[in-house]
Amino acid sequence: MAAVRAYSRDALAPRRGPEIDECWKPARTLNLGSWGLRGRQEAIESFRFNVDSVRLRDARHMDSGNEIKELMRRAPPLTLAVAESVTCGRLQAAIGAISGASEFFLGGLTAYTLAQKTRHLGVDRALAEPVNAVSPAVAGQMARGACAFFGSDLALATTGYAEPAPARGVAHPLAFWALAHRRADRTWSERGGSVERPGAARVEMQEAVAAAALAALVDYLRVIRR
Repeated sequence: MAAVRAYSRDALAPRRGPEIDECWKPARTLNLGSWGLRGRQEAIESFRFNVDSVRLRDARHMDSGNEIKELMRRAPPLTLAVAESVTCGRLQAAIGAISGASEFFLGGLTAYTLAQKTRHLGVDRALAEPVNAVSPAVAGQMARGACAFFGSDLALATTGYAEPAPARGVAHPLAFWALAHRRADRTWSERGGSVERPGAARVEMQEAVAAAALAALVDYLRVIRR
């Protein structure tokens, strides 16, 4: 079960955190040569479930992608950038998969180490170093830094642990996402949240965090575009 939390840092009402799609699992290649009849049947049914899940995921992504594009392009049009760590490019790939993304998506940066976060995104080393660059505050600084780096109106950022890190007291995969909006009056609107997914595999966690960040973007755009 995934635990998802969200917070808000401006005058707009806090929004409910997005649900994580439990169907984000890749389809598998089957090798049934050495399996018995029952095992083959069970494997085929499992394979069909995974294929259907991927199709459902893709259909949902297409719907949300079209909505993101439509909301970003409304007057006044907005631009978007991304700063990633834990998701390692998956968020950029999801946005880039939207037909017409070039009309609003300026680009993204994967800053995996603290040195790169401070160099390219302006993350405060004194703030980030004690927490291994994993905290809501670091995610927020990454999002603001992406706005500055790309000159965008909006930015999404992710940071966290795709796997347990016992040495740091992290028992389960845990990550934070942030959304920053540099408004026309030069004030900032920020959103953020966390995703905790006990038992998740590394890639599954990365995909879940990317999905949560995209869902938060849709949710925020719906509010400001009313």
